[in-house]
Parts: sequence; structure tokens; C-alpha cells
Amino acid sequence: MNIFVARQPIFDRRMDLFGYELLFRQGINGAFANISGDSATSTVLTNSFLMIGMTTITNSKRAFVNFTRNLLLADIATTFPRDQIVVELLEDIEPDVHTIHACRRLKEAGYLVALDDFAYQPTFDPLLDLVDIVKVDFLATSKPERAQIVSRLRSKHVRFLAEKVETQDDFDMAMSLGYSYIQGFFFSKPDVVQGRDIPAFKLNYLRALQEINQPDIDIDQLEQIIRLDTSLSFKLLRLINSAFFGLRHNVKSIRHALVLLGNDELRKWGSLLALTGIGDDKPNELAVLSAVRAHFCEKVAEEVGMHAEHTDIYLMGLFSLVDAFMDVPMARILEELPIAEDAKSALLGKPSRYGNIFRLVLAYEEADWNQFDVIASRLGLPDNKGPLLYRQALRAADDIFRR
Repeated sequence: MNIFVARQPIFDRRMDLFGYELLFRQGINGAFANISGDSATSTVLTNSFLMIGMTTITNSKRAFVNFTRNLLLADIATTFPRDQIVVELLEDIEPDVHTIHACRRLKEAGYLVALDDFAYQPTFDPLLDLVDIVKVDFLATSKPERAQIVSRLRSKHVRFLAEKVETQDDFDMAMSLGYSYIQGFFFSKPDVVQGRDIPAFKLNYLRALQEINQPDIDIDQLEQIIRLDTSLSFKLLRLINSAFFGLRHNVKSIRHALVLLGNDELRKWGSLLALTGIGDDKPNELAVLSAVRAHFCEKVAEEVGMHAEHTDIYLMGLFSLVDAFMDVPMARILEELPIAEDAKSALLGKPSRYGNIFRLVLAYEEADWNQFDVIASRLGLPDNKGPLLYRQALRAADDIFRR
């Protein structure tokens, strides 16, 4: 059975990762044609946790999962460990006596309960005494409404989660109002000022990226660049000596490490190491998302007959957030990176042979399943491959950052 599930990170006020909301393919077509929506969602939930595993899908952080009224009343949430899930009640659930009793059972059992897309009504007061988190949709509420909800519910001892936070201004407002958690793609969007130069402390990493991605890598030059940065040197040696490569003897030389990697692996792993160094002042999740995109792009490329270009397509995914790492316009950065022209064009939204792969990966990430299906069909990607390749990409990224 195909399990379409994407994830969106949720941060606390310190920008540490608190958990992920899991975004499932909704609807009951295809394999679920003869069963109810509740049964379909229940089946997808259970199988996704069992088949994908919490370590892979949420990196052992909490999973925010939407529950219908029927699933809530059936105590489906207790199927999952209470320290790994947040029961998110859909906005159309009525706060009647049965709902309240179900939430009380969850609360007594130690589960966290959240209200999704909250808009205050007096009938919700009994339920508000039981829930832990109130989610406020920042795209659907005005600035006064965002503040009013916090003011009205302050005595309820709930925590507030700002979702669909897409801009730095909305993030700053959520912080000033006292929201405890933030969800949205604000962290992956650059705070760009046109004309801003690349920050000095990131220039060495950019030089490393430039050299790594030259058609003919100059090992002598690259060695000198890496030696200038203690952190990059340490990461490279830790990588080459990891269990992933399984070498018999420890490698202690930067040059030896570069030679052992070879050009293709050096472009992939070296680019990732340099990019994470560039992102030292950014949320770690930005580097994780870059790695997931890179592996997902590469795996899709291999599946649709573009194996010969898999490294270029991997780098396209890896560099797709480089403007957010540097807070410099994408076009300005790509001038400095000698990567494939098709990769550059795709990242700039221009016609490109790689464009469909990049758009496919973004559609999956955003749980835009209709768009994903259209592009997958265009690429000739079988329907059952998308979820499998995404899970493989998550595992690959998880392996990198755990290592």
C-alpha cells in the first residue's frame, strides 16, 4: 500500500526543533474506495508509523497528527506512544460531552492535545480547559485577531502555536505576542536585501563550494581552503572515518580524505559539509531539509532515466536553499557556483530539463498531492515510487545528521 506522508517542522521559541506535523494524502480513492474516511486515515496512520518508523519520519521528535471526531472517540491516539504524538483536533470537531470526555481520557493518560485552526467561540471553553496547544493560522487571521486570541485565552494556561508563518515579520510578531511554537516555511525563506554582499565569515565555505564544483577539482587548492577552517577540516575527517565508509585505518590527512572520496562523492559530501558550515547561524532544520531535497532529487532522477546526471541533480536539491543560508539573492550566489546550467535554471524558475524533478520534490514537501501526481505522470514516475523515494531520502538525511 502506498503511504503519502510529508512533514513540516515545528520550532520552539529558541528555534530548536520541537516536532513535525505529518501531512497525509487525504481522500479515500484508489485502495480506500470501499472504506470510510476514518478507516482510511486510521490505516494510513498506523501503517506509516509501523512501515516508516518514528526515527525516520520525525527523528524521534513529536508528531502532530490530525484526528477526526470518530478517531478521537475511538481512542485511536492511544495506539501510539504518548511521548511521540500530539493529538491535533480538526477545526470541525464540536466540543460536545463526548469530545470532552475523550480529551479528558487523553489528558489523564499523559497525551498532548492541540486545537487546529482555532477561532474562538464560547462553546469551546470546556475544551480549552483540557487542551495543551492552540494553533492559530497566521494566513487566515488578521494581526488584531492573533493578539486577541492570546489575550482572551491567557488564563487557560494553554500554549500557542503560530502556523503558516511565511515571513520574518510574522515570525517576529508571534515572538512578541508570546507564541510558544512556530510552524511554516519562514525558516527556509531568505531575509534578502538586494545588493547585500556575502557575509565575510561565509566566504571560505563559498570558496570551498566553488572549488568542489569545478569540472576539474584542484586538490591542492581545495586542501588549502579546507585547512583554513578548523570546523570544516574536522567534519571532513569525521566523515571519512565514519562507519559509512568502513575504512580499516583512520585517515588523518585532509589530502588523503579528499583523494579517497573521489570527485563525485567529494562534490556531494563536500558540498553538504560546506553548506552546513554556512548555516551555523541558521536553524539546523535548514540543513536537514537541504539534504532531504538533495537525496529526493537524486533518487527521482535515477528512477526516471537520468542516472548519468544524478550528481548534478543532487546538487540542485542541496543548493535549493542556499539563498536562505546566506540571505543573499539566489541569482547572486549561483554566479559564484559552477554547477550545471540546468540546475541553475531550475533553481531560478527558468525552463530546464531538471525543472520537473525540482517541482515534483517541492510539491511532495508541501503535500500538494494533485500537483505531485501531475508532474509524476509527466516524468513517468510510477505512483507507488514517490512515497518510497521520500522515505529513502528521509533516512539518508537522518543518517547524515546522526552521524
